[in-house]
Amino acid sequence: MALKIIAREKDDVVVLDLDGRIVLGEESGTFRETVKGLLAEGKKKIVLNMSNVTQIDSSGLGTLVAAHSSAKAAGASLRLCNLGARFNELLQVTKLYTVFDVSETEADAVRDLAKAASAS
Repeated sequence: MALKIIAREKDDVVVLDLDGRIVLGEESGTFRETVKGLLAEGKKKIVLNMSNVTQIDSSGLGTLVAAHSSAKAAGASLRLCNLGARFNELLQVTKLYTVFDVSETEADAVRDLAKAASAS
C-alpha cells in the first residue's frame, strides 16, 4: 500500500496524516518531498501523525531522521504523535527516541509546538 499524506493546518501548525508504509522506494520519496515543500514554504511547525502507519523499515527510519535534520536546519520543529506500541518500541530499541520530539496525541503535539514557540 502506497503512503498517503494528507496535510492540514491547525492554528499555525501543519499536521501531516501519514497512512500506509514508510519504506524504501516511492513512499520515502513522497514523504521527503512533502516535508521539503513545507519547509520551502516557510512552515516552521510540523506534526507527523503516525497513527495509520502500518509499516516502517530502516529506510523509512532514515527518511524520518533526514526530515528531522532538514527541519532543524531550516529553523523548524518536527514532532511525532500517535506512535502506537510497535513504533514506540522501535524508537526505543534504535535509540531514536532521543532524536525525535514525541507527543502522545495530536492535540498534545500541537500544544507542545505552540508552547515551544512562545518560550523562544
